[in-house]
Amino acid sequence: MAAVKGILKIAYKLLVNDKGKFAALLVGITFAVFLMVMMTSMFSGILHRSSATVLNVGAKVWVMDPAINTPANNIPMPDYVLDAVRSINGVTYAVPLYSGGALVKLRSGAYQSVTVIGLDDSSLYGRPELLEGQIEDIYGENAFIVVKDAEFPKLQNPRVGTEFEINDHRGVIVGIARVTTSGLFGVPTLYTTYNRALQYIPSTRFTTAFILIEPKNTTAIPYIKQQVKALGYEALTKDEFIQKTSRFYKYQTGVGTNVLIMTVISFIVGLCISGQTFYTFILENLERFGALKAIGAKGRELVYMILFQASFASLAGFGLGIGLACLLITVARLRMPSYAAMTTYTDIGLAFIMVLIIAGISSYIGVRKVLKIEPFDIFRG
Repeated sequence: MAAVKGILKIAYKLLVNDKGKFAALLVGITFAVFLMVMMTSMFSGILHRSSATVLNVGAKVWVMDPAINTPANNIPMPDYVLDAVRSINGVTYAVPLYSGGALVKLRSGAYQSVTVIGLDDSSLYGRPELLEGQIEDIYGENAFIVVKDAEFPKLQNPRVGTEFEINDHRGVIVGIARVTTSGLFGVPTLYTTYNRALQYIPSTRFTTAFILIEPKNTTAIPYIKQQVKALGYEALTKDEFIQKTSRFYKYQTGVGTNVLIMTVISFIVGLCISGQTFYTFILENLERFGALKAIGAKGRELVYMILFQASFASLAGFGLGIGLACLLITVARLRMPSYAAMTTYTDIGLAFIMVLIIAGISSYIGVRKVLKIEPFDIFRG
């Protein structure tokens, strides 16, 4: 054990002795990790915001047309589906949810697209947390609640009592709310009652975008799904709906492909920089490794040295890259509320695996060169 500690101490001193080469190695790995984390974090943020309606409403089970891929795209269902769902055993209650787009005219005369969420008039199931106003005010004439998120300024920072026009109808802000996450498409969100949404916004013959179910218990969910499927529709839990939305953006849009390409490019850049720099480091210290071999260092001890050096540099670069990416994302989200990036454990784990691959390839390059050293050739030179 003491011999191994001594070998690793020598390896550390050889690694940091040339500060320029060591810094170049760290910069290469740090830059690669930084780019990988930034790319995957942006993708994670996009996926998170794509399910904003599901997260904000918070219903345990959602009933929808099977063709729906995201909460932003809805296919209205006939009214009889709501009655049929309410009669299913295991359903405590089921309520309709309206979700649609509208164009509002602000007091300045400017027009702004909005998303309107219509809550069940009786229960207001899925209502947001209010920062200002009272939830009962939503029953008032022309009443709407506005979400204070990254898109809030697009409505010219309305206050309680601010009036606007929506499809030739008068609207009044009676409350300001906050939600778990902002939407993906940069459109402000208004909440109102289900019937008012139908009255104010032109719609098709069918109007129910989603049906929200509160099951009696989790064991009742499989039976509810089966019965809903028999009606020709689909019932998904909150997590399943989020996963379905994520799969759509990953595999059926160009977002996932583009992020994957950028991540691979970042990995290749980091691998090339770190591999070349580490190989140069080995060449410049070849005589020292030969001297160690001449005085009795075994091959496996030299391998330990190379592995330690590659691992130390890779992990140091990994930590610096993660820290730099997290710092930049935090600052960007403070300065730009609409910035969607968010770092997850999956992003960090993916970057760590890629760093291990970089360390492994760099080590392999170094080990092959060092093991071929003959002490006689070193002293003869």
